Amino acid sequence: MENQYFAENEAEIIQSDITLKMSGLEFMMKIYHGELPLANIANVLNFKLSSVKVGSVCFEGSPTKDHYNISGGIHGSWYGGLLDSAMACSILTTLSEGFTTTTLEYKINIIRPLKIGMLIEARGKTKHNGRSTGIATGSIYGKNDGKLYATGSTTCLILEL
Repeated sequence: MENQYFAENEAEIIQSDITLKMSGLEFMMKIYHGELPLANIANVLNFKLSSVKVGSVCFEGSPTKDHYNISGGIHGSWYGGLLDSAMACSILTTLSEGFTTTTLEYKINIIRPLKIGMLIEARGKTKHNGRSTGIATGSIYGKNDGKLYATGSTTCLILEL
């Protein structure tokens, strides 16, 4: 995880001509090993890739003061952003060269609130990979207490480019 980085400028943002020359698993492994940049949303939401396997992706991170909502809690979009990333990337790891995925819809359930600086793991697991759609589930666990903080589900479009 130490070698992972974010794009510094528009030229470094990954282009489809690079990603389409490898499988989704190869692509995610290159990000994991710091050979390609993480999506910049990971910088905004303060998370990094912690594991990659076929059909399974995990991110680690923690909310910051920048993720508060008006009520003084962690904004639901923080949970959603992490779960959307983990679930969609899990589906991506199942795709062959020339294919990509994009989120069609997702749903989250926040079970208990997180605190600023609390280390979490967001896990995504593919449940179905079809010709045109993939389905995955996700969960956010506290790294230190092992408690479940949120769950999610997604349907992603699978696109041949």
